[in-house]
Amino acid sequence: MTNIRLLAAASTVSLLALANPAFAQTKFEFWYGLSGDLSDRIQDMCKTFNESQADYEIVCVSQETYENNLQNTIAAFRANKQPTIAQISDGGVVDLMLSGAYLPVRQLMEDNGYDIDWSNYNSGVSSYFATSTGELLAMPFNNSTAMFYYNTDALKAVGFEGAPQTWEQVETIARDLKAAGYDCPVAFDPTGQWQWWEQFSAIHNQPIASNGNGYGGLNATVEFNKGLFVKQLQFYKDMYDEGLFVVKSKATGETANDAFINAKCQMSSSSIADHGTIGKQAVEGMHWDVAMLPVWEGTERKNSLVGGAALWTLKGKSAEEYKGAAAFYAFLATPKQAEWWSTVTGYIPVTNSGFEAMKAAGFYDAAPYKGRELALASLSFTPPTEYTRGVRLGNFGAVRVEIQNAMQAVLFNNVPVQEALDAAAERSNEVLRKFEATYPGKTLP
Repeated sequence: MTNIRLLAAASTVSLLALANPAFAQTKFEFWYGLSGDLSDRIQDMCKTFNESQADYEIVCVSQETYENNLQNTIAAFRANKQPTIAQISDGGVVDLMLSGAYLPVRQLMEDNGYDIDWSNYNSGVSSYFATSTGELLAMPFNNSTAMFYYNTDALKAVGFEGAPQTWEQVETIARDLKAAGYDCPVAFDPTGQWQWWEQFSAIHNQPIASNGNGYGGLNATVEFNKGLFVKQLQFYKDMYDEGLFVVKSKATGETANDAFINAKCQMSSSSIADHGTIGKQAVEGMHWDVAMLPVWEGTERKNSLVGGAALWTLKGKSAEEYKGAAAFYAFLATPKQAEWWSTVTGYIPVTNSGFEAMKAAGFYDAAPYKGRELALASLSFTPPTEYTRGVRLGNFGAVRVEIQNAMQAVLFNNVPVQEALDAAAERSNEVLRKFEATYPGKTLP
């Protein structure tokens, strides 16, 4: 009788374990750097994974921003309290590459019995998180590029049909909108250097830094105080002074996306990842669309930069936790999950087969998803050049802050453009030399 009772009790526990992820055999953590609606979607994803099997429970923790996540992950690793998986953005790639704190995703998946066709991953995305010889180090996850959003009704009201293609057109439309009584023709966030500065550099084939934007070695120096950058920042300043670019950011209490969603501003730039949020939150009756970023007339457009992040598997965890991480990655790669993620966010499908399947099914044919395919067109507009494959600088987050500070000094304090950029370049090079000194003799893989 005792044995029967024990067996019955064991069966009950097994059934509970299948029904409730809280009884999963292995628990592991995933730290990410997104907030708001995108954070909610990740929580949905984690819940679905936990409910899909009974062997693992993933605990997903938001660190609010990419930079917070990078710094918190580094601190946690030093204290031996790191998560199993960390979402690290494009700006933190070099920091992870040289840290030696990760397990390459190819090795992880092979060690756990998964046969992955890595060539199926979009090359523009995967190459950003791979070595110079093409070994993928992290699992592509939430990837994007910057796009230009515009209110079609407002543009039609001032006689412009279609999508703005050039900065000259943006200037003309903005001036016409202002004359027609629109208070905010363009929502401009001077802290958004990714869309207004880095993406500008790529599609105009301008170097952010020497050594092929840092790919050639840690001794790179920044070059964003030269060439078209000077012209572009002066353009932003002139448009701001004329009231055609209106600053919208967290500091003003209303972000650029919020201002666009509420039809207070008629044009803006943001990630394609925001396409889903804008579609869900745009005020009733608002008609809008998305286009590739504008270029200056006469420019031979190049491909834009991949943004977003990849999932890095950190060293120092158990074999069972690694099995859980591999199972989670395999779950993310399923066609059903990949389509769900692209649908509810706006992030691009990271596999070629995923994109082709969604395209064949008519996903991009009509609202609310029409336009998202342009992000992939932008990323693959031309084969990458040494200045459009990405930016690989150590402590790039600090360099980005210097660019933001220069933009704000020009706009708000009337610091001459060249002076502001030269000062930012000098400080950025100090950041790069300190990083280089931290890894003496090391080269990028």
